[in-house]
Amino acid sequence: MTKQQDKPSRSFAGIAGIVAIATLISKVFGLVRQLVMSAAFGLGPAFAGFQYAYTIPGFLLILLGGINGPFYSAVVSVLAKRDKEEAAPLVETITTLIGGILIVVSIVLVIAAPLCVDIFAPGLQEPGKELVREIAIRQLRVMAPMAVLAGLIGIGFGVLNAANVFWLPSISPLFSSIAVVVAVGILYLQIGNKISTPEYAMLGGTVLAGGTLAGALLQWFVQLAAQTKAGMGRIRLRFDFNQPAVKEILKIMLPATFSSGMLQINLYTDLFFASFISTQVAPALANAGLLVQTPLGIISGVILVPLLPIFARLTDPQDWGDLKLRIRQGLFLSAFTMLPLGALMVALANPIVKIVYQRGAFNAEDSALVATLLVANGIGMFVYLGRDVLVRVFYALGDGDTPFRISMVNIFLNALLDFIFIRVIDLGAPGLVLATVGVNCSSVLMLLFLLNRKLNGLPLVEWVLPILGLTAGSLVAGAAAYSTSLGLEQLLGSGNLLIELVQLSISGFVGLAIFGVIASMMKLPEVNLFVSRMRQKILKR
Repeated sequence: MTKQQDKPSRSFAGIAGIVAIATLISKVFGLVRQLVMSAAFGLGPAFAGFQYAYTIPGFLLILLGGINGPFYSAVVSVLAKRDKEEAAPLVETITTLIGGILIVVSIVLVIAAPLCVDIFAPGLQEPGKELVREIAIRQLRVMAPMAVLAGLIGIGFGVLNAANVFWLPSISPLFSSIAVVVAVGILYLQIGNKISTPEYAMLGGTVLAGGTLAGALLQWFVQLAAQTKAGMGRIRLRFDFNQPAVKEILKIMLPATFSSGMLQINLYTDLFFASFISTQVAPALANAGLLVQTPLGIISGVILVPLLPIFARLTDPQDWGDLKLRIRQGLFLSAFTMLPLGALMVALANPIVKIVYQRGAFNAEDSALVATLLVANGIGMFVYLGRDVLVRVFYALGDGDTPFRISMVNIFLNALLDFIFIRVIDLGAPGLVLATVGVNCSSVLMLLFLLNRKLNGLPLVEWVLPILGLTAGSLVAGAAAYSTSLGLEQLLGSGNLLIELVQLSISGFVGLAIFGVIASMMKLPEVNLFVSRMRQKILKR
């Protein structure tokens, strides 16, 4: 979507369809990866250590390398306004600058691995948790180079999307998942069922970390090949750091990196408190989070990827009317997709977790813990995505400072809520997730308030009422799905995977059907247009 390009720009629905299919494939592979790790290690020391060791490299990979991360957002926002001929030198310059900084970060991570683990998980220094701490330290050192790869992957996402290439960036994360599955599979072939025993925990943890690093490297190689083919830059050192476009990217990227990382920083605040509860809480948070992030990642890609360049082209005050319509579109689509899915996650948490995870080393006790966390996650799905839509508007307007300041406030708010929910009220592990949900709600309210002032007024009442209607419809759908699940369990029983899968499918279908009827009665134009266009795209394939 550079200013000049060789092929015509695709429509919103066209881009959304490409991103949806590719992201779906990637997310399925990501879920398979999590299933393999859970079945192999359960919530044991190797998997528990990995959750703490992955805090920094995972933070950087998700934050910097994510398809909706600040590196992606900054690159797309700047390249969308420039000729394609300017792209390659600019990309090579920003890659040189960011790559050099992140190499230093990787070296520091290797040296300071014990200190980093103790900072993020001080509870692991308690008696009985020493093995998890030692595993985490080794894993962090193995995965330290992912700091560099995260930045390069994030830049690659933005460059390829700016070049109107959407399929490969969206599907590239599956290579990372494949590498981890292969690594764990090879280890299982070597030692069999001993893979989950404490004596092989250090070896298993090392294999997990090595497979994760290999997957990130493979993902970058695939992107680099496509980027070179598109004429958008190669591996070349350029030091023209004073050019205006570089400064423009950095102006958006630096504050956006922190503000977009708020959710991840809040997650690590959660892990800090989780380390004092039980070593099982950290991997349980990861398993529950993945069940939410799988549909959330697919839908966020469908909504945010095509909207960001559109936001960037509507920043002139004379275009603010159209910009407000696009903001409404993003929020309504977020509500239409996330509210019913969140309701189903809450209503059907137990059967979902049991069907997805309960096998191998992952037992019924593990399922019960993850299910409680899934309920808490489901409550906040809409505000999670709604916040991302609003933040992208500020990025498009060249304002990364406002989300940054809000993030600063909410990081402290999250720590306070974690302390209250865990140490004062004692809600246990679900309290960690509910604290993050509260922070996301706070972010959405503050972003709307400031955006309302920035754009000389937003029709907030007009927007709120339909969203409340969708919320009510979601509650009805969730209640219907829960009642259907209970009725089918009494009728058909449980214990058989096939029967449980049928029960879950029917219950979910009933809930979605009821929500669909309610939503159709509301006659929201954004939802009707989007659904019709997606249906046309699917039928054409």
